[in-house]
Amino acid sequence: MVKAPRGYRHRTRKLLRKKVREKGGVPRLSVVLRKYSVGEKVVIKIDPSFHYAMPHRRFHGLTGTVVGTRGRAYIVKVNLGRKEKTLFVTPEHLRPLNG
Repeated sequence: MVKAPRGYRHRTRKLLRKKVREKGGVPRLSVVLRKYSVGEKVVIKIDPSFHYAMPHRRFHGLTGTVVGTRGRAYIVKVNLGRKEKTLFVTPEHLRPLNG
């Protein structure tokens, strides 16, 4: 009997997939070079082409608040159920919250 996979990216076949026209090339510089200020609301949208500081799939689509920076990454607080989680995420995986 074969055991089910338990890796960090298991069950992400559709979640961590890019559209055909998004593949290849360099991502938009406006996304990579965007600066976020402390207290700003951000949406976590995982970019599968960047593996460094990629959050877990359970945080994809959640909204958080920028608390600070650590190197090039941002410290983001996210509420997950009744708990508050702290994530270290690079700007490639973040989008500003429009609203």
